[in-house]
Amino acid sequence: MKTILLIEDDKVMRENTAEILELASFKVVTAENGKEGSQLAKKVKPALIICDIMMPLLDGYGVLHIISRDPETAGIPFIFLTAKAEKSDMRKGMELGADDYLTKPFEDTELLSAVEARLKKSQAVKKDFGDGLQGLTHFLDAASSFDELKNLSTKRSPSQYRKKEVIFHEGDEPQYVFLLNKGKVKVYKTHDDGKEYITNVYKDGDFFGHMSLFEAQPYSDSAIVLEDSEIVKVPKDDFLNLIYKNRDVASQFIKMLAGHIEEQEKQLLSLAYDSVRKRAAEALLLLQKRFEKDGQEQEAIRATREDLAGIAGTATETLIRCLGEFKEDGLIEVKGREIKILNKKGLQSIS
Repeated sequence: MKTILLIEDDKVMRENTAEILELASFKVVTAENGKEGSQLAKKVKPALIICDIMMPLLDGYGVLHIISRDPETAGIPFIFLTAKAEKSDMRKGMELGADDYLTKPFEDTELLSAVEARLKKSQAVKKDFGDGLQGLTHFLDAASSFDELKNLSTKRSPSQYRKKEVIFHEGDEPQYVFLLNKGKVKVYKTHDDGKEYITNVYKDGDFFGHMSLFEAQPYSDSAIVLEDSEIVKVPKDDFLNLIYKNRDVASQFIKMLAGHIEEQEKQLLSLAYDSVRKRAAEALLLLQKRFEKDGQEQEAIRATREDLAGIAGTATETLIRCLGEFKEDGLIEVKGREIKILNKKGLQSIS
């Protein structure tokens, strides 16, 4: 049974509306003012919120503003109730992120149709879509049920990139968000002395290039293909429409993108405080994880010593000395460019 939070200061309207919803098999939690309603939203986390606009203590616009700023409640569908039918009120509500609008008095069927439509659309974009092109395809197909997103799901054919081909340079203006459907891509910054610091290595199913669009800034790093790859380019305008025009869609897409943030934060802390030996061990473990296929670890890591040094944030010569120590300790086996991890637990104990 889905829970609906009803925020309405008029007692008769509140009780009548709650009764209609309960007869339709919804669990209804009620609040008589905006302040109480915003507190209940955080506590109950309902499937949908129905809220009057003109209320004491905190009006409906204030309620929507509060729940939209809280990550735990930002994705909850929101329907405004109002006794006014002025277009300015409707426009203001929609600009703040409301999903629908009902003008009082309304028929029982109007209320239930609006509720069911919002719940259905919300559910459509809260599925676990997974990574990769198939996950993106399913997600965009669900998102395209919203009128403003109907053209987005048609623009997802993979582009072919050859090994060592540059995707974008530091300082370029962002035009796309990229999904790596197949292959490997490294993203790096270049120091004044020409040395590279690799900020990430992306594998199948990873998104990249999106932060520059959020910040409306040129790319702060460069991206180059490590092996022949297939990359889906989502156009800038389509991506921003996807994120900003619907809270349900934004919430799900952000979840899809957020998985690597914690990993990048750990990498930055490692560079700041860890020894070179520890950073080298972490670089090997990171690449093994990034190079795995379908959850299976690769037999060997194929990477240049320069790339490994770039990930570890050290000089190539220092990285080579660390690899020699790991080899002597029986932690790895080195054959040309290939590095095979023999003792993963041993490397983990160092890192």
